[in-house]
Amino acid sequence: MMTPRFDYMSAAPDAFRAVYGLEQYISEKSGLDPHLIHLIKLRASQINGCAYCVDMHSQEMRKDGISEQIIALVCVWRETPFFDARERAVLGWVEAVTKISDTGADDADYAPLKAHFDETDIANLTLAISTINVWNRLAISARTPPAVQVAA
Repeated sequence: MMTPRFDYMSAAPDAFRAVYGLEQYISEKSGLDPHLIHLIKLRASQINGCAYCVDMHSQEMRKDGISEQIIALVCVWRETPFFDARERAVLGWVEAVTKISDTGADDADYAPLKAHFDETDIANLTLAISTINVWNRLAISARTPPAVQVAA
Protein backbone atom coordinates (compact mmCIF):
# COMPACT_ATOMS: atom_id res chain seq x y z
CA MET A 1 0.00 0.00 0.00
CA MET A 2 1.27 3.43 -0.90
CA THR A 3 1.30 6.34 1.51
CA PRO A 4 -0.45 9.49 0.27
CA ARG A 5 2.02 12.26 -0.55
CA PHE A 6 -0.05 15.44 -0.64
CA ASP A 7 -3.60 16.71 -0.99
CA TYR A 8 -3.61 18.59 -4.30
CA MET A 9 -7.05 20.04 -3.58
CA SER A 10 -5.84 21.93 -0.52
CA ALA A 11 -2.26 22.48 -1.75
CA ALA A 12 -3.36 24.26 -4.96
CA PRO A 13 -7.05 25.13 -4.64
CA ASP A 14 -7.11 27.58 -7.57
CA ALA A 15 -5.59 24.99 -9.89
CA PHE A 16 -8.01 22.37 -8.59
CA ARG A 17 -10.94 24.68 -9.34
CA ALA A 18 -9.60 25.28 -12.86
CA VAL A 19 -9.45 21.56 -13.61
CA TYR A 20 -12.84 21.10 -11.98
CA GLY A 21 -14.14 23.80 -14.34
CA LEU A 22 -13.13 21.58 -17.27
CA GLU A 23 -14.96 18.70 -15.61
CA GLN A 24 -18.10 20.80 -15.26
CA TYR A 25 -17.93 21.90 -18.90
CA ILE A 26 -17.65 18.28 -20.04
CA SER A 27 -20.56 17.05 -17.94
CA GLU A 28 -22.86 20.07 -18.25
CA LYS A 29 -22.13 21.92 -21.49
CA SER A 30 -20.29 19.69 -23.96
CA GLY A 31 -23.40 17.83 -25.10
CA LEU A 32 -21.54 14.51 -24.84
CA ASP A 33 -23.52 11.38 -24.04
CA PRO A 34 -22.98 10.64 -20.31
CA HIS A 35 -22.45 6.96 -21.17
CA LEU A 36 -19.51 7.88 -23.41
CA ILE A 37 -18.08 10.10 -20.67
CA HIS A 38 -18.21 7.12 -18.30
CA LEU A 39 -16.39 4.92 -20.82
CA ILE A 40 -13.74 7.60 -21.36
CA LYS A 41 -13.08 8.08 -17.66
CA LEU A 42 -12.88 4.39 -16.84
CA ARG A 43 -10.74 3.37 -19.82
CA ALA A 44 -8.20 6.19 -19.41
CA SER A 45 -7.98 5.50 -15.68
CA GLN A 46 -7.36 1.80 -16.37
CA ILE A 47 -4.61 2.59 -18.87
CA ASN A 48 -2.94 5.01 -16.47
CA GLY A 49 -3.22 2.61 -13.53
CA CYS A 50 -5.09 5.08 -11.33
CA ALA A 51 -6.72 2.98 -8.60
CA TYR A 52 -8.52 5.98 -7.11
CA CYS A 53 -10.12 6.93 -10.44
CA VAL A 54 -10.90 3.35 -11.57
CA ASP A 55 -12.71 2.82 -8.26
CA MET A 56 -14.58 6.14 -8.44
CA HIS A 57 -15.66 5.80 -12.06
CA SER A 58 -16.70 2.16 -11.68
CA GLN A 59 -18.91 3.21 -8.77
CA GLU A 60 -20.38 6.09 -10.78
CA MET A 61 -21.16 3.72 -13.65
CA ARG A 62 -22.95 1.31 -11.30
CA LYS A 63 -24.93 4.19 -9.79
CA ASP A 64 -25.98 5.23 -13.31
CA GLY A 65 -27.21 1.72 -14.10
CA ILE A 66 -24.38 0.46 -16.29
CA SER A 67 -24.08 -3.31 -15.98
CA GLU A 68 -21.29 -5.06 -14.14
CA GLN A 69 -20.48 -6.91 -17.35
CA ILE A 70 -19.86 -3.69 -19.29
CA ILE A 71 -17.81 -2.20 -16.44
CA ALA A 72 -15.70 -5.36 -16.20
CA LEU A 73 -15.12 -5.58 -19.96
CA VAL A 74 -14.12 -1.98 -20.72
CA CYS A 75 -10.47 -2.97 -20.29
CA VAL A 76 -10.84 -5.64 -23.00
CA TRP A 77 -13.36 -3.87 -25.21
CA ARG A 78 -11.70 -5.01 -28.46
CA GLU A 79 -12.29 -8.67 -27.56
CA THR A 80 -16.00 -8.38 -26.78
CA PRO A 81 -19.19 -7.91 -28.80
CA PHE A 82 -20.72 -5.58 -26.19
CA PHE A 83 -19.59 -2.22 -27.56
CA ASP A 84 -21.10 -0.68 -30.68
CA ALA A 85 -19.17 1.10 -33.44
CA ARG A 86 -19.62 4.52 -31.83
CA GLU A 87 -18.35 3.31 -28.46
CA ARG A 88 -15.45 1.50 -30.14
CA ALA A 89 -14.46 4.68 -31.98
CA VAL A 90 -14.40 6.55 -28.66
CA LEU A 91 -12.54 3.81 -26.80
CA GLY A 92 -9.93 3.64 -29.57
CA TRP A 93 -9.48 7.41 -29.37
CA VAL A 94 -9.19 7.21 -25.56
CA GLU A 95 -6.32 4.77 -25.97
CA ALA A 96 -4.65 6.83 -28.70
CA VAL A 97 -4.83 10.12 -26.78
CA THR A 98 -3.94 8.60 -23.40
CA LYS A 99 -0.92 6.82 -24.90
CA ILE A 100 -0.09 9.74 -27.21
CA SER A 101 3.70 9.44 -26.80
CA ASP A 102 3.41 5.93 -28.29
CA THR A 103 0.57 6.46 -30.77
CA GLY A 104 0.93 10.03 -31.96
CA ALA A 105 -2.89 10.01 -32.09
CA ASP A 106 -2.66 8.23 -35.43
CA ASP A 107 -5.10 8.80 -38.30
CA ALA A 108 -6.24 5.17 -38.00
CA ASP A 109 -7.52 5.96 -34.50
CA TYR A 110 -9.04 9.29 -35.51
CA ALA A 111 -10.85 8.19 -38.68
CA PRO A 112 -13.56 6.05 -36.98
CA LEU A 113 -14.70 9.07 -34.97
CA LYS A 114 -15.70 10.96 -38.13
CA ALA A 115 -18.43 8.41 -38.90
CA HIS A 116 -20.23 9.22 -35.63
CA PHE A 117 -19.23 12.70 -34.50
CA ASP A 118 -18.76 16.21 -35.85
CA GLU A 119 -15.68 18.33 -35.16
CA THR A 120 -17.21 19.92 -32.06
CA ASP A 121 -18.00 16.51 -30.60
CA ILE A 122 -14.50 15.26 -31.41
CA ALA A 123 -12.97 18.32 -29.76
CA ASN A 124 -15.14 17.74 -26.68
CA LEU A 125 -14.31 14.01 -26.61
CA THR A 126 -10.62 14.89 -26.78
CA LEU A 127 -11.06 17.44 -23.99
CA ALA A 128 -12.83 14.81 -21.86
CA ILE A 129 -9.97 12.38 -22.44
CA SER A 130 -7.38 15.04 -21.66
CA THR A 131 -9.18 16.06 -18.48
CA ILE A 132 -9.37 12.56 -17.03
CA ASN A 133 -5.69 12.18 -17.85
CA VAL A 134 -5.02 15.31 -15.76
CA TRP A 135 -7.04 13.87 -12.86
CA ASN A 136 -5.23 10.53 -13.18
CA ARG A 137 -1.83 12.17 -13.11
CA LEU A 138 -2.75 14.26 -10.07
CA ALA A 139 -4.16 11.28 -8.14
CA ILE A 140 -1.28 8.96 -9.03
CA SER A 141 1.40 11.58 -8.27
CA ALA A 142 -0.26 12.40 -4.94
CA ARG A 143 -0.77 8.68 -4.28
CA THR A 144 -4.43 9.25 -3.55
CA PRO A 145 -5.88 5.94 -2.34
CA PRO A 146 -9.34 4.68 -3.27
CA ALA A 147 -11.93 5.11 -0.54
CA VAL A 148 -12.23 2.14 1.78
CA GLN A 149 -15.66 0.56 1.60
CA VAL A 150 -17.14 -0.99 4.71
CA ALA A 151 -18.53 -4.45 3.99
CA ALA A 152 -22.29 -4.74 4.46
